[in-house]
This record gives sequence, C-alpha cells and structure tokens, in this order.
Amino acid sequence: MEVSEQIQRFANFVEQTYHSDLFESLRVGHDFLVVDFALLAKFDPDLADLLLDEPEEVLKAFELGIKTLDIPESSKKFYVRFFNLPQSQSVRIRDIRSSHIEKFIMAEGIVRQKSDVRPQVTTARFECPSCGNIISVIQLEIKFREPTRCGCGRKGKFRLISKELVDAQKLVLEEMAENLDGADQPKRMDIFLKNDLVSPLGDKQTNPGTKIRVNGMVKEVPIQANDGGKLIRFDLMIDANFVVPLEEDYGEISISPKEEEKIRELAKDKHVIGKLVQSIAPSIYGHDKVKEAILYQLLGGVRKRRDDGAVTRGDIHVLLVGDPGAGKSQILKRAQLVAPKSRYVSGKGASGAGLTAAVVKDDFLKGWSLEAGALVLAHRGFCMVDELDKMSKEDRSAMHEALEQQTVTISKANIQATLHCETTVLAAANPKWGRFDPLEIIGKQIDMPTALLSRFDLIFPIRDIPNREQDERLAGFVLELHQKSAVGNVPIETDLLRKYISFARRTCFPKLTDKALEEIKSYYVQIRNAVSGEGAMKTIAITARQLEALVRLAEASAKARLSDKVKREDAQKAIDILQHCMSQVGIDPTTGKIDIDVLISGFSSSARNSIIIVKEVINDLETKVGKQIPLDDVMLEALKKGLAKEKIEEILEKLTRAGDVFEPRRGVIQKM
Repeated sequence: MEVSEQIQRFANFVEQTYHSDLFESLRVGHDFLVVDFALLAKFDPDLADLLLDEPEEVLKAFELGIKTLDIPESSKKFYVRFFNLPQSQSVRIRDIRSSHIEKFIMAEGIVRQKSDVRPQVTTARFECPSCGNIISVIQLEIKFREPTRCGCGRKGKFRLISKELVDAQKLVLEEMAENLDGADQPKRMDIFLKNDLVSPLGDKQTNPGTKIRVNGMVKEVPIQANDGGKLIRFDLMIDANFVVPLEEDYGEISISPKEEEKIRELAKDKHVIGKLVQSIAPSIYGHDKVKEAILYQLLGGVRKRRDDGAVTRGDIHVLLVGDPGAGKSQILKRAQLVAPKSRYVSGKGASGAGLTAAVVKDDFLKGWSLEAGALVLAHRGFCMVDELDKMSKEDRSAMHEALEQQTVTISKANIQATLHCETTVLAAANPKWGRFDPLEIIGKQIDMPTALLSRFDLIFPIRDIPNREQDERLAGFVLELHQKSAVGNVPIETDLLRKYISFARRTCFPKLTDKALEEIKSYYVQIRNAVSGEGAMKTIAITARQLEALVRLAEASAKARLSDKVKREDAQKAIDILQHCMSQVGIDPTTGKIDIDVLISGFSSSARNSIIIVKEVINDLETKVGKQIPLDDVMLEALKKGLAKEKIEEILEKLTRAGDVFEPRRGVIQKM
C-alpha cells in the first residue's frame, strides 16, 4: 500500500469515527489521540494488519493523515496512541524473540524500576560552513550522530544549528508472578516512554509496583564494547506507544452504574456485615472473629491529617499467631484474592531490603536508583506477611517504621529518600515452641519484639485443641469440600466483594458520633481503672494505642454499611472484637484480669509487683544483716508479705539470671 494511500485512508477513518475526540483533545491542549484498534480493524482491515507488521512507517503516515485534516496549525507533533490490540499480539516478556523486532506487540508486567525523565535528541540540524547547506540527521542510536560529509563534497566539522528534544524515561517491566510456571524466574524488559507518556499524569500510572499493559514496537539496541565498537549481540527494548495501568489500587477498579446500584442495595440489608464476613473465606471453617477482623482490615479506618501536620493512620494491622495446620496461610491467601491490591511475602524468602526498598545501580542514568520492596509496592493496598517468626531480627526491624509512620526512609549511597507506604499488613506466625503450651501464658509464647507487637491493632491466637463436637463439624466441612469441590451458598461473589470493598474505601469517610465516642470512652476508662493490683503497681489493661485501634475498627464497621457516621453499634462491634483478642492474649493468670503488660513484656503487673516486693525485702535485709544475705531470711520475710514459696523461688531465679543478684556461696545471696 502506497504511503499517500495510507495517509488518505487514515484521514477518512479519523473524520468518520474520531472527529469530535480529535477536537476535544486539541481543545484541552493534548497532542495525542487515543484510538481503539478494534474500530480501525472494522473500518479498514488491511490498514490494521499493516500497522501490526510495519508500525513505524504506518504510525508516521497516521500522524501525517491527521495533519491533512482541517485542524488548527500546531508547531508540536501530533501522536496517535492505540489500545485494545487483538489477543494474538499479546506476547509474554520471556517469549519476545528477534522475529518480533519492528512489530507492534502487547506485553504485561509489574514496573520494578523507573528512571527520571530526561530530554533525548530525536533530530539535529547542521549547517555546512562551505556552502551553507542545511543537513538533518535523525538520531536513532545511543550515541549522538553528526553528518560525515556534505553534498558539496566537504568533510569534517559541521555547525549544529538546532536539535529537537523529547522527554524520555526508562522503565524496567517484570513478568507477573501469577503468569509463571513452577521454578521460572521472572524475566525483565526495558520500556522506553516518550512525549505525552511521561506527562505528570502518565508518570503517576507507572510508579514502581503498578501492573501495566504496554503496547509498542520491539526494537534492538546495540551493546557497546569496551573499545567503543559494537558487539554482534543486541539488546531488546519496547518503544511504548500506549500504557494502561491494569490495577493501580482500589481507586482503579472500575464499577459500572449497575454494579453501584447493586452495592448500595446490599448496604441497606440489616445483615450486610454478616454476609460480608461469610463471603471473606467461605472455604475455611470457623474463625468467624478472625474473618470479621479481616473484613474491617480490608475496609480500613479513615486516615486523618491534622492542622499541625501530624498524620494518624487509618490502616488496621492484624497478626495471627497459631498452631501449625490451623489454616493461617489459607486465610492469608484468601485475603490476598479479595484485597483490591495486594502482595504476598513469606518469612525466609523476604529480607529487610525486599520488604522496604533496595538501592541498585542504574545503567540508564549512570548512577544509583531505588527499587521498591513489597511494603512500598503495596502502597494503598495490602501486604500479607507469612511466617513472620522465621524472619531474622534485622529484617523484622525494617517493618517498624513502615507499620506505624507508614513511610520508608532510605539513606544509602547518594540517595536520601522517604517513600510512602500506606500499607495494611496482615501477618501470620507460629508460637515460640512451634505449638501453644496450654499451661503457659500466650503472651510469653509469642516470640517477637514488643515494639513490633504493639504496632498490631489485633493479635489473634489460633489454637488447635481436640474437641469431639468441633472436630466432627470441621472434618465434615473439609471432606464435603473435597467431595463436591464447590463452596456452598456464598452470599456475595468474590468479584462483587472486591468492588464493594473498593467502593466503600473510595466513597466512605465516616465520622464519630457523640454516642459512639461516649461508648468507646466509657469502655476505655472503665477497663483501665477496673482493677488495681495490690501493693505498688496498678494493672495497665489497655493503652492509648488500643484506643486508636478501637476508633479505626468502629470506622471500618461504619464503612461496611456505607455509612458516613460511626454509630454506637459500630463502637460496640469494635469493642467486642478487641475484647475477644485481649481476653485470649493479654490475661494475667494470677488475677484472671486483662493486662496489656502480659503481651507487651511477657510479665503481668502482678508478677512485676511480686518482683518489687522481693527486691524490697532484699534491700531491707541488706541494711540489717550486711551485704551477704541468707536465703532463708529472704524466704521468711517474703512469705510474711503474702507470696507463695514457689513464687519466691521463681523470682529469685529470674533476678539471678538477670544479673541483679548472685550467690557468693551456697545459701547466701548478694546484690550486684
């Protein structure tokens, strides 16, 4: 097909199909027109086929075709962007071969790395000093090219008059994990973006961690040898024509008016929260409180920015600590499917840099660049961390800032950066000895730093205790699943559930009503002041961190009803779920009351109180009998204060182990 014919045919197509869109683009100052490939194929199949086989020449003809239309003269070039390519043009990154060079293809993947936007020369104009002839040189290679000779026969230096620059940026696109088989390592491909594709709006769509679909031409790039020449091997890259984010976050999920109507109808149901909880993980038996907590976590609280710049997070972090085989990983995997944007990482397979951010060498800009880790890639989404207890201490400590401040600060090489990670974390871990000891305090069996534990709003122990009735129901449920392979009546399908969560997060920002505020306040004050320990120390049942968790849970409950007000019943639901967690994890075995210290330090207030009594006894005896104190005297005095003999022996052993006291000889102790 002649070029002039291509120009004419495309001009006819635009005039008939995209006339109003073209003028709208020009009106808002855009220099591109987005065209549906399916409409072009319908209008002119030959032209559409030619575009797929010879995209470079055909795209230039299309741009010239637009210029022939009666449009206002513009000094800028006008670009044509194509979307909705046929499925036959979809190629996996690992399958791109030399046969695809100069062809129009479609590839999908996750943006792993992104360079800065830099100007790139496309054409340069030179003047011959002898005859004044103007020579244009198109810059296609990496090195800047100058003309070698002029028409008048002159060789040597030519004067550069002008050069045409475009904005350019390089992305590194990596294959998506779900498209890989077995032990395949994800392959990467360089993507070059130019002109309007690197505009601030387009730039936001290609942030690291985003899943994108790229339509473009495959090109070969010469590899430079050390001596300045070229190697016989070439590199591949995709010169992008159109980029579309597949699902950046919950805001990107498209909801049709019909679906919105369905969602609003569902929200009016009195039992909507029950239905949502049932739909979260229908193939997992029991764990209703955990499922309810995960529903609230998926919906999230409201992120608040105060006038003084302080930010209160709205994300609810949940930790599941349980016996092996209790279904923790299954719950995590299911939550990952329901979450609108999520990442899944596992203990030993994740490092501190892999969770937060790594600094890597950048060949494009010849320096260092940041490569985002899982928590940053899941910004405004969810990160499921399995086997949290298997991670090393150093790697776990990388999570502290990300969980509470919701930022990741990097100061490495010449990079000082603060990355945002408004990420909700759902983590799972095993107890200290692999399985819960029924006789030991649960708080002591969670082998994690207290600073990390206190950042989780809810901690659920998942116990696996034999119980005939319970075991019969569980076995029946699991075996029936294997027999039928279909889950029973699920109130809400997964697709609608994701859209419901996305819609609630996008449109609902509930505020506390006076009644809800009063309910939370009275619970907080009552539980903190309900029990006083004997002697010197009061029991701390709950702290301000749990108070904020209550507010977030109550807001999430209001979001589940698509309500803009947090009512008293929402506050009660939040209190119920927190009370459920605290009553299992934070119980003082001596008093039987809730005590946050059991969870935070592994010691209850009553145990700490007993330690203080024994220390006072030792101090009193030291003033009376001197530095070396007989053990029998300590035992006698402590028994008078109301402590049991076993308790005193246990405390003395703890003090010896901690290095507060030592035994210079048998039956005698001395303070360090």
